Amino acid sequence: MLPLRIVVALVFLMHGGTKLFVWGLSGTTGAMTQMGIPLPGLAAVVVTFVECLGGLAILTGCFTRWASLLLAIDMTVAILKVRLGAGFLGGYELELTLLGAALTLAAVGAGGVSVDRYLDRGKAPS
Repeated sequence: MLPLRIVVALVFLMHGGTKLFVWGLSGTTGAMTQMGIPLPGLAAVVVTFVECLGGLAILTGCFTRWASLLLAIDMTVAILKVRLGAGFLGGYELELTLLGAALTLAAVGAGGVSVDRYLDRGKAPS
């Protein structure tokens, strides 16, 4: 799972980092407004921080299932509200790939090399 986590985390960190450090929240809000996203100011904050913090969570393998679930929702909205009309190639193929990866991480977990695995070791067997 580690190679998958590293690649997926890198993509989300770069996208979230661009929204935060390049466009800024006001620029991201403007983009969300143009895309017709409801409550664009709130959506900009939520998406930016889900992508940044979710990317960090996946990278470290900490709260991986929860972070992956939020990122899967992020990608579902991106596909349905923004990318679907452009078709598969040149449209939503990246978002669909990230959705599949996020759903896999949500279902399977972070794997052996992760903070999640370390935290699970301290729990009593059930």
